[in-house]
Amino acid sequence: MINQDSDGLFEGDGEDRRELAWTESEWEKYLAEHDSDVRQYLNHYDQLTSTPDRIDEVARRMNWELEPVAEVQADESGSASANEEDDDAFDIEWEPYTLHRNPVYIATRALYVSLLANWKRIAVHPEHASPGLAMAVQASLYNGRENALQAVQALDLGDYALAICFFKRALRALNDSLAHLANPNCSDREMVTRYRDYALPRFFDLREIWLRVMGECRDAQGDR
Repeated sequence: MINQDSDGLFEGDGEDRRELAWTESEWEKYLAEHDSDVRQYLNHYDQLTSTPDRIDEVARRMNWELEPVAEVQADESGSASANEEDDDAFDIEWEPYTLHRNPVYIATRALYVSLLANWKRIAVHPEHASPGLAMAVQASLYNGRENALQAVQALDLGDYALAICFFKRALRALNDSLAHLANPNCSDREMVTRYRDYALPRFFDLREIWLRVMGECRDAQGDR
């Protein structure tokens, strides 16, 4: 899940100062392919909204190995020397590892894409939600997404304590979103309630994903 080896992305002499081997067009293609991963995740998720274990089933459909953080980290440490020996055999078809391939990143980004897109359809109509409510909900959604994605970045850097801190902030932002949506002072209670019913499963699934990863981080740190 985290800290995948990415040495093959660089070329040149020296361990600390090497230049990127990919061009802008190659990176654009790479990013476009991983944007499709987000869409694919959402497609699977939307097909499984009534399935109790939908986040695990979507992960299986995405061909993700459901391994704890600690086990993945151990596997990566054990294979580091082997990866170094394979550097000379680098294949042009090899795809580098970046944050965009992290399953937690893809799941978080996908669910927030759907949450934000559907809220914007309401927020642009003052008769459905007051400007204050529209801005408050949207700000809390962006805040939750930003902190969660920073948490994933900390995971990839191997800083589990920092990741937990960011996930905690993301959870607080998620609770803020729920609180705003429960506010009875809105122009169209029915429309906001309908959005809340749509958003609740996604909020709970985000919370479940983050809490699982936080637990794995604590296990890896030996806090339990």
